[in-house]
Amino acid sequence: MSFSSAVSSVLRQYATFSGRARRSEYWWFQLAFALAYLGVGVVGAALAGVTGAVGGELAQSLAGTVFSLVVVVLYLAVLLPSLAVTVRRVHDTGRSGWWVLAGALPVLNVVLFAFTLLDSAPGPNAHGPSPKAARTWSPQPGWAA
Repeated sequence: MSFSSAVSSVLRQYATFSGRARRSEYWWFQLAFALAYLGVGVVGAALAGVTGAVGGELAQSLAGTVFSLVVVVLYLAVLLPSLAVTVRRVHDTGRSGWWVLAGALPVLNVVLFAFTLLDSAPGPNAHGPSPKAARTWSPQPGWAA
């Protein structure tokens, strides 16, 4: 699964907690979020530097407040899809999505991280068919094969 297809897949399944997600889908989405956060950080730091040099302390404080609001909006925008893809990723390893709650405890957070690294459970499981399963494609009637 490519970067763009993984991100679009997660966003299409914005609040879908059922089913399974491959490792590539999960990790490409995590990379996209990290890059978005990094981009917001770079723009925010540049904005704070420019406003501090040109506008003084009040302008820098206002820029910092705007930056903080943008970060909060970014986190809120990806919270639900991030939780959903994590649940689907844990489902893919054959475990209950409730393991995501383990992320709240520092010791069990390592266990949740390990689950996201594990390979898919082979074949279908209680959460659906394997997303790795070879998909058979047949042309529509009238199409040249």
